[in-house]
Amino acid sequence: MADVMNSRASGDSAVDFDPLSPTFFDDPYPTYKRLRDEAPVYHNETYGFYALSRHEDVLAAHRDWQTFSSTHGLTLDQLCSGTTEVQESIIMQDPPEHDRMRKLVSRVFAPKAIEALEPDARALMRSLLDELGDPSDFDVVADFSAPFPVEVISMMLGVPKESRQQIRHWTDLMLHREAGKAETPPEGIEAAFNMGVRFWEIVQEKRQNPDGLMISRLCDVEVVRDDDGTMTRLTDAEIAGFATLMAAAGSETVTKLVGSGIVQFARNPGEWQKVVDDPSLIPGAVEETLRIAPPSQYQGRFSHQESTWHGETIPANQPVLLLTGAATHDPRAFDDPDAFDIEREQRMSVGFGHGIHLCIGAFLARMESRVAFEELSKRYPKFEIDESGLQRVHMSNVAGYSNVPFRAA
Repeated sequence: MADVMNSRASGDSAVDFDPLSPTFFDDPYPTYKRLRDEAPVYHNETYGFYALSRHEDVLAAHRDWQTFSSTHGLTLDQLCSGTTEVQESIIMQDPPEHDRMRKLVSRVFAPKAIEALEPDARALMRSLLDELGDPSDFDVVADFSAPFPVEVISMMLGVPKESRQQIRHWTDLMLHREAGKAETPPEGIEAAFNMGVRFWEIVQEKRQNPDGLMISRLCDVEVVRDDDGTMTRLTDAEIAGFATLMAAAGSETVTKLVGSGIVQFARNPGEWQKVVDDPSLIPGAVEETLRIAPPSQYQGRFSHQESTWHGETIPANQPVLLLTGAATHDPRAFDDPDAFDIEREQRMSVGFGHGIHLCIGAFLARMESRVAFEELSKRYPKFEIDESGLQRVHMSNVAGYSNVPFRAA
């Protein structure tokens, strides 16, 4: 191992991890295995980032926000842009700013609040399935798991109905990346601008006509800005930025989780039969899907001080990727990690992040995914997918399918 590490440190490692390559977009898991075994502290000289891939290491780094800061961004293009600090939203903040902002919305995403939302989410999913042109032959992502999550999060935010699906399309453009290019393409930049403007307009509307929903409530709250206890209200730009983040994250994660889950079930029909026979197993199926195909493949951080892992040093002031997709397949943490087993005894999850930046919408995402599998399993006790029609997204740090052709068997 020492020889391998010395070779890697000198830039001669045979392991090549490129998060902007077709290999990463289509199937990064063989590369992840090599990273965990041969270069658990990986350095990519082309882009200038370090990466941690073992489950234990990824967990530890998530917990150490003093060393691994979020204030420089989360994606490779943000981390490598040379910007000193971003801090545009809650996921790009460290304490105490992060803690103050999180408290503002934590109640909206509390378990009891999400449980109260479940009947509306279920009714929405049933409506989508009822409206399918051919209910036995459709695209389970394009026709189902893509439209409903943005409706749910938009309903929580207070976004007008006519803008909800456009938010999803803008988000897709914002996250898309071309192979070998870290920067957001022009279409994505335009989409980000248009989405920000639309949310700014919604903030103005809520100030004139408050409705008690999340954006409206954020217009009224006060936050402590300084250590002297000074209280100020959020600016319109801050509220619009926060709402943009919530809408984008709330629409993408569940879309990819449900689509990937259906692909796994199609390849493992015995596991699908289990949930058909016993719906109480569906929460475990959600966790196993999150483990085997996490929608967020990595979380970016920036090292504020040097740290040592397996005898290797990650210097200060360096981009660092915490590889979620590698950690959830680590045999040091999971027996037979590449097998899809919905009754698996799960270890500490990193699928929705960990530590202070554990996804604030995790409970919502789990509820939506569970209800989606429940509704599909009731209607389609047997199904198949067209493997030749599967299409993966090419996004910054999001993985999953844009198309999963589905047919009742």
